[in-house]
Amino acid sequence: MTLSEIKNTLEGLDTISFTLPNGTLVPNHFHVTEIGQISKTFIDCGGTLRQEKKANFQLWNANDYDHRLHPEKLLKIITLSENTLNLKDLEIEVEYQGEQTIEKFGLAYENNTFLLTSLVTDCLAKDKCGIPVKQKVKLSTIQDQACCTPESGCC
Repeated sequence: MTLSEIKNTLEGLDTISFTLPNGTLVPNHFHVTEIGQISKTFIDCGGTLRQEKKANFQLWNANDYDHRLHPEKLLKIITLSENTLNLKDLEIEVEYQGEQTIEKFGLAYENNTFLLTSLVTDCLAKDKCGIPVKQKVKLSTIQDQACCTPESGCC
């Protein structure tokens, strides 16, 4: 989810909720303690120089049960961050305190809740590392091939 997508979503909401990948809700008295830009410059294992920029939201679960973050307030915080930090329409990454350390998540919206989505690592230079690249195949192209039968031992 990008900054423009979250802003469009927030405009139609009365309340905000976040759900962790395991289905647990972030307590509704959370705070957004930071919005920033994370810049990463790195060399992948194939020697290619790369740059990545993301908008970063940090959610914090406080013992402050009397306050709730409303959509219009989060919209103001996002707009202030965009203007002050000159943020572009970047992909959002969310930080949230796990059991032992800060965890990072992607962000999506579904069924009236923001979903904190799992992130995965990947090799960006598979062709230079000898790792086979998975190719997408259209099912329509393999339908013309001979099909095996249960007794043929191919399944």
